[in-house]
Amino acid sequence: MIAETVCSAVAAAGLGIAAVTAYRKRFLAAARIAAYSLVPLGLVMTGVVEWLADTAFSVTAWAGFAVLGVSWLLFSTTRAVERRRGSTRKERKEARAAERRAAAAPTASAPSLGPGTRASTRPATAPRGDSADDFSDIEAILKKHGI
Repeated sequence: MIAETVCSAVAAAGLGIAAVTAYRKRFLAAARIAAYSLVPLGLVMTGVVEWLADTAFSVTAWAGFAVLGVSWLLFSTTRAVERRRGSTRKERKEARAAERRAAAAPTASAPSLGPGTRASTRPATAPRGDSADDFSDIEAILKKHGI
């Protein structure tokens, strides 16, 4: 009951401000103020304010919001886990097959950069010391393709 009274008072005050604004020949601003001031009155007349008041003080409604929150948390968690690993059985099977192939022939998956590149003269197990070496492979590939 109090919420309906407050919303009606806000609407009446807003319409009064709109009338004063229209008197000052600012009709566009007056129309906008009137539109905003009619929103609370419309909410009261449709029963939304009463429904919100009943919901705010209802233990069942808050329990429902908690259940919705748990549901959202489960959905987002399972989606994050799906993204981290293959989301379908087929993708997981293909990933396992690729791992087996890589274990059977470890040199087959190494990229061939062609003769005369800096990457081929380096030992395969040597750790990279600086960031310039990190881009040498990319530079070699670009040079090979004429870019």
